[in-house]
Amino acid sequence: MNRRDVLSTIGALSVGLTGGGLVKADVLTKPYETIQRKLETDILVIGGGTAGSIAAIQAGRTGHQVTLIECQSQLGGTITTAGVAFPGLFFAWGKQVISGVGWELIQSAVQLNGDSLPNFSIPHGREHWKHQIRINPSLYAMLLEEKCLEAGVEIRYYETPTSLDFKDNHWYVETVGKGVRAEIKCKQIIDCSGNAIAASIAGYDLFKEKVTQPGTLMFTIGGYDFESLDLERLKVAYEMAIDRGELIRGEFRGDIIALLKEKGDNVQHIEGADSTTSETHTSANIKGRESLLKHLRFLKKQPGLGNIRIESMRTEAGIRETYRIDGLYRISYEDYITGKGYPDSIAYSYYPVDLHNTEGVVPEQLAEGIVPAIPFRALIPKKSKNFIVAGRSICSDQLANSGLRVQASCMAMGQAAGAAAALAIEKNLTPADLPIGELKRLIEMHGGIVPPSVKTSKG
Repeated sequence: MNRRDVLSTIGALSVGLTGGGLVKADVLTKPYETIQRKLETDILVIGGGTAGSIAAIQAGRTGHQVTLIECQSQLGGTITTAGVAFPGLFFAWGKQVISGVGWELIQSAVQLNGDSLPNFSIPHGREHWKHQIRINPSLYAMLLEEKCLEAGVEIRYYETPTSLDFKDNHWYVETVGKGVRAEIKCKQIIDCSGNAIAASIAGYDLFKEKVTQPGTLMFTIGGYDFESLDLERLKVAYEMAIDRGELIRGEFRGDIIALLKEKGDNVQHIEGADSTTSETHTSANIKGRESLLKHLRFLKKQPGLGNIRIESMRTEAGIRETYRIDGLYRISYEDYITGKGYPDSIAYSYYPVDLHNTEGVVPEQLAEGIVPAIPFRALIPKKSKNFIVAGRSICSDQLANSGLRVQASCMAMGQAAGAAAALAIEKNLTPADLPIGELKRLIEMHGGIVPPSVKTSKG
């Protein structure tokens, strides 16, 4: 193109831009407007985390239409988005106690990533983490999505419920998402939000401790040789920084050495961490990142740590505890540590009582041979119809919940909830009225392990 042609083109563009016309390839679009959707499904799963993704797959595999709404951008929750990618425990006392859909996915993630499983035949003693399974969280998120789609589950990311109304034996759920408002009509709801948000909106009673467990931002650090550090000198500098108010002891359990030895991982504590609302979750995430940043700056000034760096960090903090439902049965600490049996046991949970507080955490191991069970009634809010809760929000006291809330247990609960919702539709019953024997058989048909029914004087 010669100089005259260039000037001619520039002139034409100027006229188009200043004269109200459009330059070629520009497209006029409507101003932003919210899309309204009306949808209908059999089972609506709210929350695609550890329990919800498994519930959706199980329900979908029964042949029912399933819709899954998730407020984040991927499935897996604590394992994937929060990065606590070492689920457990699936084996107790040398025997597998949790299997089914969740275990199928864990095995796939291990195999596809070229990882290996722990030797479950070797007792873990007081070191229960030796039986946890390290998996690739990104791979696991993709596998969850694949299995949901294969089961016919409709996934709707970036959506959260705003209202729930039960009428004519159906639920009508309004959700809001990016540029979308939807009304979803369904026959059964499974609340796997982790905060019992759907149960709360539906008007069911919840409870929450005055002091909840802290959250954790998962990350890894590197760039130093731990063996060459002067640990005593570092401890003195750390205590001085705390005395000056530069650092807060509880943010890393008062143990700067553990932070360096473990290279980050699951060592941080964020007091008051709460994922119930966008505001409280924002606060938890900011606190976690602020804490990490100021500790990084402190460490970088110490001998041998000049090159310390963050190697990875999850996008949000993991939350251990918020709200739990007031259910038809409340699992107590005594129930949990004695391995109480129930007439409606639908899953096992095997993990120490694991209550985190300002001092850290000292797990209370279960006595030899004890494997706690989960009664189906603990998943059903009082006075509810066609409504199930699975995951850490089930009805339990704080100490029992500290063991129940872990990932393998939540997977087992999710599978039971998915099976129960499907069976309730087939029987035209509310979940509380289901024949437990049939529910157990359905779970077992899909690979799950259920405890034997035990008659109790108190029911």
